Amino acid sequence: MKTVQECAVNAIRVLSADAIQKAKSGHPGLPLGAAPAAYELWANHMNHNPADPDWPNRDRFVLSGGHGSMLLYSLLHLFGYGNLSKEDLTQFRQMGSLTPGHPEYRHTAGVEATTGPLGQGMAMAVGMAMAEAHLASVFNKEEYPVVDHYTFVLGGDGCMMEGISSEAFSLAGTLGLGKLIVLYDSNAISIEGSTDIAFTENVQKRMEAFGFQNLLVEDGNDLQAIGEAIEKAKADLTRPSFITIKTQIGYGCPAKQGKASAHGEPLGEENVEAMKEFLQWPSKEPFYVPQEVYDHYQELAKEKAETEAAWRVMFAAYCQEYPEMDKLWNQYFDEKAAEKLWEDEDFWKQSEKPEATRNLSGKTLNYMKDLLPNLLGGSADLAPSNKTNLSGAGDFSKETPEGRNLHFGVREQAMAAIGNGLMLHGGLRAYVATFFVFSDYTKPMARLSALMKLPLTFVFTHDSIGVGEDGPTHEPVEQMAMLRALPNFHVFRPCDAVETAAAWYSAVTSQSTPTALVLTRQNLAPMAGSSREALKGGYIIDDCEKTPEAILIASGSEVELAVKAKEALGKEGINVRVVSMPCMDLFEEQSPEYKESVLPKSVRKRVAIEALSDFGWGKYVGLDGASITMKSFGASAPYAKLFPHFGFTVEHVVEVVKEL
Repeated sequence: MKTVQECAVNAIRVLSADAIQKAKSGHPGLPLGAAPAAYELWANHMNHNPADPDWPNRDRFVLSGGHGSMLLYSLLHLFGYGNLSKEDLTQFRQMGSLTPGHPEYRHTAGVEATTGPLGQGMAMAVGMAMAEAHLASVFNKEEYPVVDHYTFVLGGDGCMMEGISSEAFSLAGTLGLGKLIVLYDSNAISIEGSTDIAFTENVQKRMEAFGFQNLLVEDGNDLQAIGEAIEKAKADLTRPSFITIKTQIGYGCPAKQGKASAHGEPLGEENVEAMKEFLQWPSKEPFYVPQEVYDHYQELAKEKAETEAAWRVMFAAYCQEYPEMDKLWNQYFDEKAAEKLWEDEDFWKQSEKPEATRNLSGKTLNYMKDLLPNLLGGSADLAPSNKTNLSGAGDFSKETPEGRNLHFGVREQAMAAIGNGLMLHGGLRAYVATFFVFSDYTKPMARLSALMKLPLTFVFTHDSIGVGEDGPTHEPVEQMAMLRALPNFHVFRPCDAVETAAAWYSAVTSQSTPTALVLTRQNLAPMAGSSREALKGGYIIDDCEKTPEAILIASGSEVELAVKAKEALGKEGINVRVVSMPCMDLFEEQSPEYKESVLPKSVRKRVAIEALSDFGWGKYVGLDGASITMKSFGASAPYAKLFPHFGFTVEHVVEVVKEL
């Protein structure tokens, strides 16, 4: 006779297998093997409330092995999250369903992060744990632990093979994130077979070297052992914890368990039946769950609701006793706080002298830090170069989690993932930074930022061949096109102080779109025509009196070049309009009427000027236009030599316009 707990575990297995079989695609191996660990965690050790998935002090759970999504959907259904129905489970992986192939944030209630690319959930969990530590240090008072929760993340061998997990866990250990608990579903199987073919390291020794507490559960079906390990992990608040749980992939399906074939394909009708017999399931009807199992989960959900109710009582008393903290809390969680900058004339002030946009960005960042106390971030060991240090705001460390300057070390991909985790947690407005050429390292997580609609800010400096002597390894060419190709991602390349302010304003007021600021190392002259119109992505920065015969379109450092070329062409009687295009993505969001007013279809002689790849400019210059851009990698030389060498001169622009 199975206990109700055993039946509750097997319900996760059965629902997962049935949904995958009905969809004729999916990954049953992880849900079948990890079901006991997931049940034990969610039922007995994790504070969460299905009736309020956004409760601020809930424990976070990230399924880093997102291919095992049916594990998560089964839990959400059984606990009663967002009315995720049995019908929703039957629509697994179907168009428009609440149960897509991999978990999607903002799509299904209870999903804390979009996961699937392996290892990235591990790194985002580190960001969530950092957010908890920082907010706890800001808000908690004696007897009022208003921010006091754990971050749990479940992943497997693939997550541990990916380099991003090592990057992130190395930092987590350094920071002593004691409320981060990793559950390692260790089944020694990957798609190609035994992990021994490519992965024989001692993972536990690695985690020990990173500074984690190591715990081992020999039998992944032993609920008591799993529970004891979780409690030991929770008790050590000085170190993050790593629980190795030895499981059998596809457990419960006699023909598949322990085999690579259990990983990523349906079990097959006969094998699903055999699994139900092996598990002594009371019915072979698809998606059948006994009522006593539903009742058990409902009882657990009631207990979870009581935990939140007790926190609400404490939080109300806290706000009454500390009204200044109540006000600060509301400030942290006010997503529209930055909109006050619109009325601040000093914020929009033009610079008085030529200055690099990275410097201007640093000044803007520090100007905002008092208005936005929840603004925090840092660089991949490049803050002095990226100008991303918040003066007087302290450094985030094990000893000083209240600090707002984050030091990521040389870990760009983990940095971007941690930035996503900070934003996913809530209450914070985060930014991350590196050299533009190293945006390549951040791309996978920038893509997830866009997918999750997280308004994370990326600061990318040293934006072109203007890097100079460091040479082609450090001079970006194709990176602009790469980021512009991302849906729901704004890429700003400002030309001066006003456009830099616009870029930051757009970034910190965005509710659902990440923003990249692409900034110069070299000084740029303030432009007379720059304005808040930059928030439209593209605008007329210098116009001619009559209908233009040609239009010059430029971004960043090349706007000044376009304005000087316009002046030279004007002396020869050629009427030219200059359009600054700091953000193509925002320009594309404007009305057809506005876009026509800036780039009238009747003017077909157009030249794009940008010291980066020409990829993407074709839609603006058309068949009759031209591009003055990079056609090769850069070179090592002072930037003042490089720009003329690659054709970025007034004379060359004038020549190209005349040829048109």
